[in-house]
Amino acid sequence: MSPILEKRSVLGGLWRSPSRIAVTAMTVLLLAKPLWLLLSWGLLNAVFHADLQACNAVAGHGACWGVVAQKWSLILMGRIPEVNQPAAWVAVGILSILLWVSFRTRWAIPTKAVAWAIGLPLACALLSPIPLDRMGGLPLTLLLAIFGYGFALPLGLLLAVGRRSANRVLSTLCAVYIETCRALPLLTVLFLAAFVVPLVVADLGGPLLIRVVVIVAIFEAAYLAEIWRGGLQALSQGQTDAGLALGMKGQQIFVWVVLPQVFRVTAPALLNSFVTLLKESSLVTVVSLFELSGSLSLALSGDVQWRQYYLEGYLFIALVYWLYCYGLARGRLPEKTIDNQ
Repeated sequence: MSPILEKRSVLGGLWRSPSRIAVTAMTVLLLAKPLWLLLSWGLLNAVFHADLQACNAVAGHGACWGVVAQKWSLILMGRIPEVNQPAAWVAVGILSILLWVSFRTRWAIPTKAVAWAIGLPLACALLSPIPLDRMGGLPLTLLLAIFGYGFALPLGLLLAVGRRSANRVLSTLCAVYIETCRALPLLTVLFLAAFVVPLVVADLGGPLLIRVVVIVAIFEAAYLAEIWRGGLQALSQGQTDAGLALGMKGQQIFVWVVLPQVFRVTAPALLNSFVTLLKESSLVTVVSLFELSGSLSLALSGDVQWRQYYLEGYLFIALVYWLYCYGLARGRLPEKTIDNQ
């Protein structure tokens, strides 16, 4: 069934019988008033320009989007110096396009790899003049998600292969690593990376941002390892036997036969993990890295006049997260499966 026909059948199911008509009508009546109040508060009675007096006048029955108009640059760029913000905006655009290319197009993997090989160093070069302790806002959110996931993806694959290894020692070590990381909350691990590691091992101090990226990659790799392992287990032994029959070596079979099919099977789960990591990057605020949500607190905490309009600020950054996550979740994933190849 086509998506259009499927949607029509779902909507038509709301009116197929008297009982369904009654339930639908009651649901509409119950939601009508809350939706109208939300519409009135968010749009009809709202203030959209940076006028503090007008915002105070509609307080309680209208939203003050003026706080976004007044603070949007600080919310989205955090503590990045104003002189570096134009370059930072270009870098955000490049990183956003790279994500779109990776998840929203069906370009061949080599083509996507070339795009990343060109775009990522360019974005990093644009951000390089910014001190690491001043990095924040949307650029920091994207950097944490991209680099954390980028390092975790191959590490997770190695862990999955190691866990399925015939070598009992290697398999046990990989299993202990995976289950230990999955048993710990990310918040606790971030505290360890930020405050405990520099005290215990002085040589592993370094910039806080670098330590956080490394710990996020180590943590995320444990989850990706289980996704990779599920994909490896989904392949039948016949795939390997076919490669051996063609005279291929073990490494060639894994790279050219097994890995492409595993990626095709696990693509939805891998995409979901990246979307989750993009949202979980907000946790780094607790270790004084002001990414997108932390920049909002930074923008309003020191401004008594606009501080009362936190709700509108959080709704704004929620919209930014939604745009990225919804766009990624609608990615063009592989349609073929192993069974129909």
